[in-house]
Amino acid sequence: MKYFASVGQAGSAFGRVALALALVGAMTGGGNAQGTDSKAAIDAIVGSEVQEEEARAVADADKVIAAIDKTGDAIGFVRKVTKLDTVEIVFLKDSSAAEGGLPANIQAKLDAKQSEVAELRKELEGNAMLFHAIDSRQILMQDVVAIDFDGETSVTIYTTAKPAS
Repeated sequence: MKYFASVGQAGSAFGRVALALALVGAMTGGGNAQGTDSKAAIDAIVGSEVQEEEARAVADADKVIAAIDKTGDAIGFVRKVTKLDTVEIVFLKDSSAAEGGLPANIQAKLDAKQSEVAELRKELEGNAMLFHAIDSRQILMQDVVAIDFDGETSVTIYTTAKPAS
């Protein structure tokens, strides 16, 4: 028992030093984390220029439907893309829930591709670059309608969310 008591006393001194170092690290370490509140931090994470645009779903219906039709291809691209020159987010301003939702022709196409769109949203959550581009604009994944890749250098993300003010 005497041996354990002496180890316990030495361990106690070691424990106090370790605790003190841990507390100092905890107090100073938080400032080093990279948050997503600043534009510079978001740009560094995304690594691409993020542009925003507002459009009417009725006017862009053909583009949105074409993007929904290509959801299967988009899923594969989201899985492998790591760098883009441009990320464009198109807010379909007349399609939010408060505005009555998507036009019937777009909603019908979205319903027909429901499982693929759900898989696309999961893949977007798993791609740090695209997730941060979307999340930094306060867009929920459930509001992403479709994405359209232009070659291998840019992507357009269609969403029913309204731009953050």
